[in-house]
Amino acid sequence: ITLSIKREDLLHPIISGNKFRKLKYNLIEAKSIGAKGLVTFGGAYSNHILAVAAAGCENGFNTIGIIRGEELANKVAENPTLESAQKLGMKFVFVSREEYRDKISEDFLNKQIPNEVDYYVIPEGGTNDLAIKGCEEIITPDLYDYSHVCSSVGTGGTISGIINSSHMSQKILGFSSLKGDFLSEQISNFVTKFNWELNTDYHFGGYGKVKDELIAFINSFYKETNVPLDPVYTGKMVYGVYDLIAKDYFPENANILMIHTGGLQGVNGMNDLLRKKNKEIINYDV
Repeated sequence: ITLSIKREDLLHPIISGNKFRKLKYNLIEAKSIGAKGLVTFGGAYSNHILAVAAAGCENGFNTIGIIRGEELANKVAENPTLESAQKLGMKFVFVSREEYRDKISEDFLNKQIPNEVDYYVIPEGGTNDLAIKGCEEIITPDLYDYSHVCSSVGTGGTISGIINSSHMSQKILGFSSLKGDFLSEQISNFVTKFNWELNTDYHFGGYGKVKDELIAFINSFYKETNVPLDPVYTGKMVYGVYDLIAKDYFPENANILMIHTGGLQGVNGMNDLLRKKNKEIINYDV
C-alpha cells in the first residue's frame, strides 16, 4: 500500500484547504452581482467564519458573522477564532441556539441585518452549488492513478466535489466528523456517481469532540511526517485511514490519496480546552 497526502492546507495562510475551494466561485458571484459585503453563519471555532472574514478583507467586502451562542458576545477576546475574524473586520451578530435554527429563513435575516440589502449570503460551512464547483477542482486528471481518495466530511460539500471530479475507477471514502449517517442523503443530492462510501466510525464523540488517542496520534503523525493535522476534520480522517490499513480494509497494492482540508486555525482553541482539562495538547504552533 502507498499513502500520499494532498496539502490543500497550504493553498492560503488563512483561507486554507476546502474553505479556499468553497469560497472561490462564491466570491466571483458576489462581485458579479455588485454585493458590498458577505453574511455567513457559524459556531465559536468555525473555520468557515474565519475564512470568510479573511476573504472579505482581501477582496474588499464588509463581512458579518451570525454566531451561534449569545454567551459568546462578551468572550470574543477569549476565543482565538472569533478574535482573529474580528481583527480582519468581521462584525458579529450573536444569537441564541434556538434562533440559530431559523438562520436560513428570510425573516431571520431581515431581523438580524435589516439594512444590509447589498450583502451576499453564504450558508453555514459554505456548502452550496458554487462551493461544490470549487471543490471539484481538488481532483484533477493527474490524480486518477490513485485507487482510493479519502477526505473528512462536515457538511458534505467537499466530498461531493471530489466525487464529481473523480474517475469512476476510484473509490472515494468520506470520514464523517459528526455522529450519525444523515450526511449520506445530503451528499447524494449533489452527486451522480456511486463510487463513494461514508464512514461514520471515527467521529470520536461527534463534531468538535476528541479523545486522548486522537491527540496522541496527531502528535505522533506530526513527529514522523512534519505534517500538522487539525483535530476536528483531517486528524480524524487520517486516524481512520491508518486504522483501516491495520484492519486490512484496503486491497493489496492500494494507492491511497488523503486530502488535507486545512482547518489548522482550530488547533489553538482546541488546545485551550485541553489545557483546562489537564489533557495532552497538540504540540505544534499554528
